[in-house]
Amino acid sequence: MEREHSFFPRIVQAFLQGNLAILFLIISLAAGAAALWITPREEEPQIVVPLADVMVSFPGGSAEEVEKLVASRLERLLYQIDGVEYVYSMSRPGMAVVTVRFYVGEDREKSLIKLYNKIFQNIDRTTPGIAGWVVKPVEIDDVPIVTAALYSSKYDEHQLYRVAEEVAAKLQHIPNSSRITLHGGRPRVVQVQLDTERLAGYGLAPMEIAGALKVSNAQMESGAFEQGNREFKVEAGPFLRSADEVRNLMVGQHQGRPIYLRDVAKITDGPGEITAYSRIGFGPGATEIEGSGFRVQGSGRGIQVSRPGGPPPAADLRSQVSASFPAVTIAVAKKKGSNAVLVARDVERVLEELRGPVIPDEVQTRITRNYGETANEKVNGLVEGLVEAIITVIALIALVMNFRVGLIVATAVPITYALTLLANYLLGFTINRVTLFALILTLGLLVDDPIVGVENIHRHLQLRKLPRLQAIGVAMNEVLPPIVIATLAIVIAFIPMFFITGMMGPYMRPMAVNVPLAMLSSMLVSLTITPWISNKLLKEGPAGHAEERLEDTAIYRSYRRVLSP
Repeated sequence: MEREHSFFPRIVQAFLQGNLAILFLIISLAAGAAALWITPREEEPQIVVPLADVMVSFPGGSAEEVEKLVASRLERLLYQIDGVEYVYSMSRPGMAVVTVRFYVGEDREKSLIKLYNKIFQNIDRTTPGIAGWVVKPVEIDDVPIVTAALYSSKYDEHQLYRVAEEVAAKLQHIPNSSRITLHGGRPRVVQVQLDTERLAGYGLAPMEIAGALKVSNAQMESGAFEQGNREFKVEAGPFLRSADEVRNLMVGQHQGRPIYLRDVAKITDGPGEITAYSRIGFGPGATEIEGSGFRVQGSGRGIQVSRPGGPPPAADLRSQVSASFPAVTIAVAKKKGSNAVLVARDVERVLEELRGPVIPDEVQTRITRNYGETANEKVNGLVEGLVEAIITVIALIALVMNFRVGLIVATAVPITYALTLLANYLLGFTINRVTLFALILTLGLLVDDPIVGVENIHRHLQLRKLPRLQAIGVAMNEVLPPIVIATLAIVIAFIPMFFITGMMGPYMRPMAVNVPLAMLSSMLVSLTITPWISNKLLKEGPAGHAEERLEDTAIYRSYRRVLSP
């Protein structure tokens, strides 16, 4: 048995007699702290599921025609791509949306290249009448991590949208920020409302007006001419820049006189049509209605609403408390693999810096979703749990044995976590809810190996049969087989999780990696750090201490009575 495990005793002796243990201790803690700091933090693990929507425009087609002539044909075509798991579509008048989902774990870039190649290789087989198509990849990082609502009691939806556009342009400069979208509000639109009677009087058709607008709203090179040994480029345009230019646009002739757009239509420059409502409201639980100047005190029927520095509100109190305001929400997503915590903090910082120069004082901002903050809270909760675990271990072992033994075992916990977090970072995993669950799961397992080792070392030092270093080496040799076998048993138990297929495979992979890594790190710490710290902290028993026979202990007798039957 000693020859079979000769490798491990040599490791114990090397770290016990030299300075390797203190170097390993310092390096592992420093590397673990760095890994905890630089590893990206997010809510969900990174799951690679290549997904894309192919949106095909088929003007004039009914939903049934779109399904038969476009969607069904495209479904059969895209299902031929290698690696595609599902293809499903949605048809509506004038448009079809075909969704292609590849198998979990397929390379995203290669999958998209296959999709593009399949579409462009079959352009000659497309249904006549298709105006064009757009391929839009979809991934988990498109989900916003921060949403900020802009609202005001003095600004309407159109004005808020104009402010939100400026804010979104500034937020786009944040490092590792990705897609930024606006929800709610009314964008600026130049509307042309045709007068059918005037059109008929001038002999014009609506399509002629649309054609004139399309031709005039363009800018392009229109050739060149030479003069004086110089060549001059000629450009047609420019784009229509204001509502006045639209009004003065010539759209035809009648009896030798030009007809301007203002003669046959009403042109307005202002907010677009309302397609959705977005509002933010404050209920009775709010202590202050931001943006309205109202302050709320009390609850239920005892609510009191006041306006500091102004006359009391005349309207019904409950309606004032539950007042809602028009709002525009800015949704910010992050780049793949970036730290959600840092991106969220940068968004909050930029919003604060824009207060005044871009965001008026009458416009209030409120963060309505912050995944970076919640992810950071979960990681900090793990660190707090780690501290609590160390204190608990010290207390329990000090109660059973002594304080020094408890301190030795507790030292193994942060070192083990440091090595696990370092390996987790090097393997490309982020700190997310699954990773945290795996690390919390191992909290009760990773102390087993150090406890077994330090308990036997403590027993041998109390006996004082051998010199100190030799006694520690013998004590570790006695428990090496169970330490190694117990660790490998737990590792083997988690190996099948690597072979989980489908969506749950990558979702559970951080657990399948982190639990074995933590157990192997715990075994490494019990073989290297634990003996060295035991040599520095544990005291030997008094001289002449008689060895207690194992068969005489109460624990042995009780255990024998239970196990023998």
